[in-house]
Amino acid sequence: MDRAPSLWSRSLAEGIGTALLVLIGPGCAAFNGILTGQAHHPATLADVGVISLAFGIIVAGMIYAFGHISGCHINPAVTVGLAVIRRFPWREVPAYVAAQLIGAMAGALGVVAILGPAGATVGNLGATVLAPSTGYVQGIVIEAIEAFVLMTVIMGAAVDGRAPQGFAGLVIGLTVAGIIMTTAGPTGSSFNPARTFGPYVMDSFFGGQVRWAEYPVYVIGPILGASLAAWLYSAVAGLTVPGDESGAEEQKAAAKHETA
Repeated sequence: MDRAPSLWSRSLAEGIGTALLVLIGPGCAAFNGILTGQAHHPATLADVGVISLAFGIIVAGMIYAFGHISGCHINPAVTVGLAVIRRFPWREVPAYVAAQLIGAMAGALGVVAILGPAGATVGNLGATVLAPSTGYVQGIVIEAIEAFVLMTVIMGAAVDGRAPQGFAGLVIGLTVAGIIMTTAGPTGSSFNPARTFGPYVMDSFFGGQVRWAEYPVYVIGPILGASLAAWLYSAVAGLTVPGDESGAEEQKAAAKHETA
């Protein structure tokens, strides 16, 4: 019988998963920026569609690759959201978040390796920024809504053990693509503090435009949205806190369900 993965193994899986997410998702956005000259915001709906598809595919792939190892959060907001409802231990949050941030930097560095300096100077490594017409408060609200939608689907498709098995990766990947298609304009549609952090750091080294003053938008919004969604879904669906015997049936089903 296989041993349960250690915290080190799970954190490593989170780092690799986040690195590949940033390599493919923001990497696609950076390449599109080079082709169109529109680094910060996609020029056409077709551009948005291609970038959204890249994100959705890589998220689905990472869930099927690493979901059974680490849960495949690959997003600090998801990790914190699960910790808020005691579905993930708070003591392990720092290790997961650190791995995600390091992985995001590695992924952004990979974009530079593939696209060259133009990936940063022209494509801005797919970094997310606020549109000129989007204020900080509006940006936080939008990012919170995006994370709320994502976390709701994660809760229903992956955390709730009563959900049909085997579809979590596909459903979550499609949800990510749909969110980006809808909200890419105002904020760049990050809903993931690590996804924004990696390109920002590497843009700082390779000559890209960095707006660190906007980074709190991409931390506060997603964490608030994911935490609220996790709590609300748990309340509506009647999910129990692990260890609560009153929810034995739901917990038994969850134990058999693949994580994502």
